[in-house]
Amino acid sequence: MTHASATVDVMRAPYPAERGLDVYNHKLGMWVFLASEVMFFSALIGSYVILRFGAPGEWARPGVVLNIPITAFNTFLLICSSVSMVKAYAAIADGDQKGLRLWLGLTILGGGTFVGIQVFEYIHLVERGFTPAGIREGSELAEMVAKGTLPAATSGLYGSTFFTMTGFHGFHVTCGVVSMLYLYFRKVLPGKYSRQDYRGIETVGLYWHFVDLVWIILFTIVYLI
Repeated sequence: MTHASATVDVMRAPYPAERGLDVYNHKLGMWVFLASEVMFFSALIGSYVILRFGAPGEWARPGVVLNIPITAFNTFLLICSSVSMVKAYAAIADGDQKGLRLWLGLTILGGGTFVGIQVFEYIHLVERGFTPAGIREGSELAEMVAKGTLPAATSGLYGSTFFTMTGFHGFHVTCGVVSMLYLYFRKVLPGKYSRQDYRGIETVGLYWHFVDLVWIILFTIVYLI
């Protein structure tokens, strides 16, 4: 699109200015932010792996402590929300305002449900006796420790690393849902996005796909291995 066009495409560098990276500031800023997030989650996941496979003593099997089926459903739900985000992006790129409202709304619903299920999981785990400090005395899991079903030596490491990693990820998902809600009511419903300018949708979409990818890694390492 040239400078002579009737409609300016703000998604691309104006002619005849140098194109450079051909990335607008919002998108570039998000890539820089996500690069820092990669280092953050790499440190968390790396610490968990080192502690689990390097610390002396047996580590509790995930299926004994964690509810894998409900978390597997939650993972599927988050993946579906990532697909709906792609559909929302494709819709506004084609100028489809109705499709944008539908698919972004489904993405928000999926993300909010994910957080709700994770809170339910936390409550259930704490009720059973699994806390960031380890196994709570007098709980159901403490009885399993007494019977030799669960190892006691590494329970503190297990609890602290589990709640730290999944808690920070849940916080990121919550931030993503809040950001999408803001865009939905301030930008999407009033129809302020168009096929020439949908920067907010693309930027928050990058963040949402990153959060989805991180959770797939966390689910595999923490719940399945």
